Amino acid sequence: MLSKISKILFYSGDIAMNFYNQKEKIIIEYKNDKSPVTNVDIRINELLLEQLKKITPEIPCLSEETLLNNKIRKNWKKYWLIDPLDGTKEFLNKKKEFTINIALIENEVPTLGMIYLPFNKTLYFGYKNVSWKERNGCRKIIQSKSTHNSQLKTILVSRSHPDKELNKYLKTVKNFKIKKVGSSLKFCLIAEGKAQIYPRFGRTGIWDTAAGHAIALFSGATVTMWNKKELRYLLNNDSLYNPGFIVSSLLI
Repeated sequence: MLSKISKILFYSGDIAMNFYNQKEKIIIEYKNDKSPVTNVDIRINELLLEQLKKITPEIPCLSEETLLNNKIRKNWKKYWLIDPLDGTKEFLNKKKEFTINIALIENEVPTLGMIYLPFNKTLYFGYKNVSWKERNGCRKIIQSKSTHNSQLKTILVSRSHPDKELNKYLKTVKNFKIKKVGSSLKFCLIAEGKAQIYPRFGRTGIWDTAAGHAIALFSGATVTMWNKKELRYLLNNDSLYNPGFIVSSLLI
């Protein structure tokens, strides 16, 4: 199953890069919350939904671009959760940090996560308590490499979505440097041990975080809400947005 989904992600990435390199025209529209959505999002979304249905017809799919009614989805115990183009703003601004995300949710917890970066053809995935990074046909296990709180920490913040409460949080942390990163790549950098903390106070959709959650978690990091309980993926309400959370590889 993993190899089949990987191939779908690679093909989806080729589609994204055709638009990125201006081989096809990008058409931009805006949602009610003023966030951009493009024909690239829609094209990849249609492909992922079609192919996942072929591979696992018994597992329903939920996507940022295909939000089903609560009555349809509320009793799902197992489902695919998709973000066909995470980091649309980065994509439109010619940044390389946009990703394609696929997660498998079981009983409100991500049990499989796959994040593909089309720009440099890098695939991250977490499954069965192990996380990997694959590039140019080479695959290696990645670990978040927990560190002591006294060491210099890299804190990741969103490039496009600043948190108003971030400055207040940073006053509680010592010995750190800030790195701005777009999309779900932040989870991957934690999983690789290239950063230690990703605090998030602003709104995120469950499709933004699920794949990265699995990759970070299976690398040894934690993904918790600010009340220190693990972030969950609930479908039995009208909102599909996460509360604030923190991803960390630090020893507590």
